Amino acid sequence: MDQFTLNLVFVGITFAIYVGIAVWARAGSTAEFYAAGQGVNPVLNGMATGADWMSAASFISMAGIIALAPAGGYTQSAFLMGWTGGYVLLALLLAPYLRKFGKFTVPEFIGDRFYSGGARLLAVVCLIIISITYVIGQMRGVGVTFSRFLEVSTDMGLYIGAAIVFAYAVFGGMKGITYTQVAQYIVLIIAYTVPAAFISINLTDSIFPQLGLIGNYAPGGGSVTFLSKLDQVVTELGFTAYTADTTSMLNMFLFTMSLMIGTAGLPHVIIRFFTVPKVADARSSAGWALVFIALLYTVAPAVGSMARMNLTTTMWPAAISGPALSGNAVSRADIDSKPELSWIRTWEKTGLLAMEDKNGDGMIQYYNDKAPADHPVSIMAKEKGWKGNELTKVDNDIMVLANPEIAALPGWVIALVAAGALAAALSTAAGLLLAISSAISHDLIKGSINPNISEKGELLAARVSMAFAIVVATWLGLNPPGFAAQVVALAFGLAAATIFPALMMGIFSKRINKQGAIAGMLVGLVFTSVYIFIYKGWFFIPGTNMLPDTPANYLFGISPLSIGTVGAILNFVAAFVVSSATEEPPKHVQELVESIRIPKGAGAATHH
Repeated sequence: MDQFTLNLVFVGITFAIYVGIAVWARAGSTAEFYAAGQGVNPVLNGMATGADWMSAASFISMAGIIALAPAGGYTQSAFLMGWTGGYVLLALLLAPYLRKFGKFTVPEFIGDRFYSGGARLLAVVCLIIISITYVIGQMRGVGVTFSRFLEVSTDMGLYIGAAIVFAYAVFGGMKGITYTQVAQYIVLIIAYTVPAAFISINLTDSIFPQLGLIGNYAPGGGSVTFLSKLDQVVTELGFTAYTADTTSMLNMFLFTMSLMIGTAGLPHVIIRFFTVPKVADARSSAGWALVFIALLYTVAPAVGSMARMNLTTTMWPAAISGPALSGNAVSRADIDSKPELSWIRTWEKTGLLAMEDKNGDGMIQYYNDKAPADHPVSIMAKEKGWKGNELTKVDNDIMVLANPEIAALPGWVIALVAAGALAAALSTAAGLLLAISSAISHDLIKGSINPNISEKGELLAARVSMAFAIVVATWLGLNPPGFAAQVVALAFGLAAATIFPALMMGIFSKRINKQGAIAGMLVGLVFTSVYIFIYKGWFFIPGTNMLPDTPANYLFGISPLSIGTVGAILNFVAAFVVSSATEEPPKHVQELVESIRIPKGAGAATHH
């Protein structure tokens, strides 16, 4: 069976399962559409949460960013630390309390806690901006995956993915999405770990990639550690050492913090905790989700590192047994004739990989043409008449998808990765679209425009708004502003600056009133959005930015991806200052805050 047919079979079977589950678990009420009837088992909810949260950014982009980071892979470990650390925050500080409050959506909690329709409306606006920004990354992941594995255009891939999401999300609601995400988690975790195990055996003799990463490099006889060998190979070619420390610890700290508190403020993840029967189940499912997430996140650094090694040693075959520059670069003739290099031609067709023989010597030289003039690679380039790095484009988003092909793994493994990447992108897209749909139908229409709408009418509104959100997300996915993880990082910054502080103060402070909450969210939203706009442009459209997107122009060196932390601090400060200057919240609201945090009956034994 050829590769295309294998891809079709694997993707087709998994899609049939998703749609079948959605039909079986079709939502018949608003409670089932928004919160799966609050009857989901904590272990299954943990698995569904893992799939919901591990998006195309986690599956496709994260290891690619780690692999190809210009300043070395270490600097991009912020993605790993921020996303997993944020989940711990969410599990400990927010999930149980929000479940105890017992509402369907984040804006509903904010509206009730801050006794204000305006606060609820502002939360809806923040939620929609965050979710739309986030969903672009998922649609981008769907398009990239389809364009390669089903050999269609990226645009056509997007349309197919949108149609599949439409089929199971619009009809199934949260109930259908939950059980679909359980299936998607199983697919994506197998698809991520199986190729990683194969590649780890090839490079380090260890079946466990986590151990392989800190083990010895097998092709060289096992005398040096894998990371030392990788550092040697990339520095010889003029690149920064893979394990090099970061240049700006402040920026790395702020970026990690932005991802952490952004994770804890993501509406589509928070609503997952409204689907379990009891408060204790919310804690339990958060713990299970961490276990399921860790299975992928502990493998990701190894996948990124091994992908970089495989790519580099493909371009410089001599690097496997000795110094890279002691032998020739790979030739165009080899690429066109050797089956093990056919992946290069395949990915070139997608436009996500590009190379150019600039000096016409028939070889493809891959090196850092911006290395210092006294660096050995620069000296060699001058002596041999190289005209620059001839591997002109390697998209971050292809590294995980191409890795099994680079490592010459069996066709069924490559097809499995295709199914897994689509599962990751589609599961998160469905969760985000449900968050948007709930915000429009439940918080906007029922909460503000038509409070007397019937349950049937609200369910119809939810489905129509979901369909509309899918159309908008598809349109934006056709012209994405960056690679998947970068766009997602901006969404996290906005969540960090708006939703997270409002939830934290709503749960842990009786003194914050509606004026303070609204002022805080507005300050966080406006500051963060404007800062991103200055360097990224209007909705990240190239050419509309006011200042060049370079560290030299950043305020105190803080990148737009890290600014969410500063936005969150300003949100907290504005909320406390305004609340202190205005009246206290009503007595019943203060009692509500206390009842969310303190278990029923606590302290009863001390009262006589």
